[in-house]
Amino acid sequence: MQPRLWLLVAAQLAALRGSSVLLQTPASTTAQTNQTVMLSCEAKTSPTNSRIYWLRQRLAPSANSHFEFLAFWDLTRGTVYGEEVGQERLTVLRDSSRYTLSLQSVKPSDSGVYFCMTVGNPDLTFGKGTQLSVVDVLPTTPQPTKKTTPKKKVLRFPNLVTRKGPSCAPLIVGPLVAVVLVLLVFLGVAIHLHCLQRRARLRLLKQFYK
Repeated sequence: MQPRLWLLVAAQLAALRGSSVLLQTPASTTAQTNQTVMLSCEAKTSPTNSRIYWLRQRLAPSANSHFEFLAFWDLTRGTVYGEEVGQERLTVLRDSSRYTLSLQSVKPSDSGVYFCMTVGNPDLTFGKGTQLSVVDVLPTTPQPTKKTTPKKKVLRFPNLVTRKGPSCAPLIVGPLVAVVLVLLVFLGVAIHLHCLQRRARLRLLKQFYK
């Protein structure tokens, strides 16, 4: 089996089951063109002097996937780059057991799955990989739709029309008129009785002086 094909098969198996020895973060990330991307690989149990290799798989895992070696970090030589790798845009940094791959001014062609790897005897140990997607414009997060609250129906009663004029006048004037009429009747009766008494007196006086 050719070395590249064998390495590709090993990387595909790593993508499926991964390893707890090499912890890669993040699992996936999306970046905009010309940004800087930092990919981390932490060696949990590997010796501190072991080499950490960075590999990139440009397409989804298949027999025709393009798989390339980018760089590795060596204790004595520092960063060692693969062939046809732009050293001005790629850097491998080490901090104790953590190895960081820095990609500057990324382009859509940098998209792919990035693996860190250590070489053992005789096995290769892979991280679970980091999926990098480089786009010209970052997708926007859709805003949550606001629920519209139905408007409450307001019951409106018809306006009561107020009639102009004294509404209480008939209730007051009626009794007053009745009282006046009763007084007039009593007054008329009193005058009539007074007249009858006077006439009766005059008749008695006339009879007395005859």
